Order: sequence, then structure tokens, then C-alpha cells
Amino acid sequence: MLLRTVLAVALLVVAGLIGWRVLAPAEVLASATTPYPSAPIIPAGVTGRTSVAPLVVDGRVRVYAAKHQVRADGPVNARTVYTARWSFRRWPEQLSGVTASGPTVVTRWSDGELVAIDARTGEIAWRTDGPDSPGYAGHRTGAATVWAPPGLRLAAGNVVAASDQELAGYDLSTGAVRWRIPVAAGCADGFTTVGGAYACAGSVHDASTGAPVSGWPAGPWTPVGCDSDRSGCAGFRDGAGQGWIDGKRVPALDDPSTTVAAGIVVGASGDRVTGTGTDGTRIWERSGPARVLGGSGGSTVLLLTPENTLVGVDAGTGTETLRFPLAMGTESTLWKAGGYRIAGGYLALERLRTDAPDDPESPIYYLTLDAVIIAAL
Repeated sequence: MLLRTVLAVALLVVAGLIGWRVLAPAEVLASATTPYPSAPIIPAGVTGRTSVAPLVVDGRVRVYAAKHQVRADGPVNARTVYTARWSFRRWPEQLSGVTASGPTVVTRWSDGELVAIDARTGEIAWRTDGPDSPGYAGHRTGAATVWAPPGLRLAAGNVVAASDQELAGYDLSTGAVRWRIPVAAGCADGFTTVGGAYACAGSVHDASTGAPVSGWPAGPWTPVGCDSDRSGCAGFRDGAGQGWIDGKRVPALDDPSTTVAAGIVVGASGDRVTGTGTDGTRIWERSGPARVLGGSGGSTVLLLTPENTLVGVDAGTGTETLRFPLAMGTESTLWKAGGYRIAGGYLALERLRTDAPDDPESPIYYLTLDAVIIAAL
């Protein structure tokens, strides 16, 4: 009887130790052991399919999000997901958002901590406390975490982290806190402009100092011409629906079907796409229905046709510069476009079933296991 009691106690102790090792708070950083990949020079076209959504960083590596981990692989034009070059895991914290500028990858975690990682080495560049942040909401592909990180924006060499009633600005290169201010409720989903402002819930702040910015028209504001993470927006529409770019009224942007891409106002309505200068001058017009995805390289407007063919046109002339179906080989292009991100000279886009429900957690939401298609631009 005594022996059995001793054995039972020993088993409980071992189980407790195992449970502690598995569940205890921990960080695991695995830095890169191979040289930083070079930026490949390849023709425009589809380069691969992945099961998780990549954020192309510095045109050289792909960064992915999971619930408790951020990781990177390369080369950037690999046909599928490769073994991680580096990874950073935090338990039990959840990865809230990821953004990047140059080789600096900024991650935000559910405990509010901001951790910047050097994409070249996988080493931590800096870390600091930030405002309260939400948990992981990337679903199966992680797209919402790396393509539209909640409350995490870039502007003028700064990182802006937002919670519902607090904003904070950090130096992108060092993580130094530049400012931290209370704001009205509803400021977590703001946007930044190319001029370095952060706008949200009726207030506008200088992203470098946090100081209020005056002179804006009455909101609420609708950003246009942004990166998909609502950073670097080229313009906006005010509360009266009037378009603005660089502090100037642009009536051509009043139409809600228009946006800004590659420096011009682009509108897609019915069976035509038009390119208009900010002075209202019609530059070009193309026939055929298409969706405006955004700009690439500062001079190309990217369009997606109903047949899921990617078309690039010169912003100044409307001349077609690229065209290819978003498919690997002979696979079907019969699918519905989901979230996407244009970054580092690549387009990555989620492919959904044509009858996909609204719930991304549904087993019939994504087209296939490799739901994300990647194309060089």
C-alpha cells in the first residue's frame, strides 16, 4: 500500500513537471543560420501557393503569423512554404499583429508588448510595452494578422500602436517611445497618411509627436489609396463624401467607386475603368469590368478581372503592361477573391470558394488547403 502511494505521488510530480514545462510562460527565439536571401529578378507571374498568408518583407523573405508565433522563410519566390529561416514564439501570449518597413518586422502581442525583429537575422532589434491589444484573429491563413494588423500602423519612420482610448508612437528603428496620449473611444481602427498623420474617431494627430493636427474637414473620414494595413493612405473622403489628397480638394475622388493608385484617381464602375489626374483631367479609359487592387512600383495600377486575371496598366497612359491568370499551371480560376496584400514587389491573395459563407472559420470558406496565391509584379 505504501509503495503504491509513493508511486502515485511520484507520477503526480512527474505529470506536474511536464505540465509546467508545456504550459509555463516561455519565449523561444530561433534566429537565422543561413545568409539573407538576395532579391530575385524574375518575370511577372505566379510564383507559388501557400496555406498561410505571407507578408513579403524587403522583397527577400516571407513572414507568416500563427496564434503564438511569427516566422519567416525564403526565398521569396518559393513555390510553397519552406522551413523557417527564423521564428519567434511567445506562450501563452497571442500574436495580435505584424507590420514591416524595410528589414524591420514589428510584432504586437496580446499583452501589449511590441517586439521588432531584424528580418535579415531573426534577432530581436528592440522591444517595449505598448497599449492594450487584442488576441490573434488571423483565422486559418493568418491574413488578418499580417495584412491588416489591428491597431498597428506605420507613418514617417514611426510605429503607431492604438487601443480603444490610447495612442502611442515609437521610433521604428529603435523602439524609443516618442509620445503616448489618451484619446476618445473608437481610435483603435485609425489610418495613417503619406503626410505622416494618424486619423481616427474625429481626431487627427502628428505621427511623430502625437500633437493634434488642425485644418482637416469634418469627419468621419474614409481612407483611400492605402496599403491594406491602412497605413500610408494617399487620400480620404470626408464626412460629406468629398475627396482630399495632400490637403487639397480633389472632386474626382468624390465618387465612392474611385480610389488612388500609383498617384492618380482610378475608378471602376460597370464595364469600364478610368484613370484621372488629381486636377480632374481624364488620362485614360479602359473597357471591361475590373476591380482596382492598388498600385505597384509607383507607376502601375493593378486590376483584377472577373475571371481572376491580373492586369497591370501604366498609370500615365493606361497602356497594359502585364496580364496573367492567377493560377498555377492549368488550375481553375473559378474562385472568389478574399483578402490581399501588395508588398515588396509581390501580390498575395486569398482564394475563397465561390459559395463561401461569411464565417472564415467554416471548413468550406477557403478554396483549397493552399488558399493563398502569390505573384511577382
